[in-house]
Amino acid sequence: MRAEARIDLDAVRHNISSVQARVGKAQVMAVVKADAYGHGAVACAKAAQEAGASWLGAALPGEALELRDAGLVGRILTWLWVPGDPFDEVIEADVDVSVSASWALREVEASARRTGRTARIHLKADTGLGRNGCQPHDWEALVEAALKAQADGLVQVVGLWSHFACADEPEHPSVRIQLAAFHEAVALAEQWGVTPEVRHMANSPATLLLPESHFDLVRCGLATYGVSPIPDLATPAELGLRPVMTLVASLAGVKQVPAGHGVSYGHTWYTERDTNLGLVPVGYADGVPRHAGNAGPVLVGGHRRTVVGRVAMDQVVVDLGDDTPLPGDEVVLFGPGDRGEPTAEDWARAAGTIAYEIVTRIGSRVPRVYLGAR
Repeated sequence: MRAEARIDLDAVRHNISSVQARVGKAQVMAVVKADAYGHGAVACAKAAQEAGASWLGAALPGEALELRDAGLVGRILTWLWVPGDPFDEVIEADVDVSVSASWALREVEASARRTGRTARIHLKADTGLGRNGCQPHDWEALVEAALKAQADGLVQVVGLWSHFACADEPEHPSVRIQLAAFHEAVALAEQWGVTPEVRHMANSPATLLLPESHFDLVRCGLATYGVSPIPDLATPAELGLRPVMTLVASLAGVKQVPAGHGVSYGHTWYTERDTNLGLVPVGYADGVPRHAGNAGPVLVGGHRRTVVGRVAMDQVVVDLGDDTPLPGDEVVLFGPGDRGEPTAEDWARAAGTIAYEIVTRIGSRVPRVYLGAR
């Protein structure tokens, strides 16, 4: 075993159950985009549904089709489209489609005509994030066009939604501004005759911090995988979450080196004394952040150690001090933290990034091993 990512599916189930208890009558969407944030989309989607998630979320149409191809049923929403994407296949697979602009509505209408199926669509309002979504000055026209398409039997407007910019900062002024803007967008659409099945705005931090944003459905991405989306405010345990991924590797070598020895490319680190170095056969091609050189924490033989020197494509070096573990012994890069091992958040701080990126970037060279499969 060079390296593996151990995925605790019981932790996925626990996290979905914990979120459901928090949001009451609101439905829960498990967001499994980007291969479930690096955890494995199909396995995690199944576990989330087993725990009561009634929706799955996928950014790309291909991600949604992968779930259907794997036999997953129930409601799936996909939202990131470009012209020419496989609208026909998605609509035939009974996947809900987000519509943010008139061009997307036209593509959906054309696909509905070709396939002979009524497309389920969610109209997305840009309430201030400035990414995908319809601006307020175009909202009325988009709603009117969608209702015309609905009258023609081409679409059914089943959702109204938006996305926060700063939900992880609950006191940020944009939060209240966006909530008010969403209420206005919903009110206008409903006045025009939209009767949505679901109104939704809450991502993971909003689900955990802003009950007024829960509406009919919450969308949980990072929370599904047990990593705190608000690390400056609460740990996963304090939020009732359990981290899902543990990243481990086997030592590829251990050797003693003298004081003053340079380590890895560029010699950004030299040994201060005689010490033992351990070679860990994972690098930035596996998703280990290059920026974590001389900072990334690991657990070896029950002791916290640090990556020294630059992170290379396939390997990193760890200063073991006086310890002499054997080649093949386990190195834990991150996990839940309950055995003293670093967490994804520890790596995020070491690399100057966010925990979302740490788990999502673990590459395909690292096999996923699923624990708790049913």
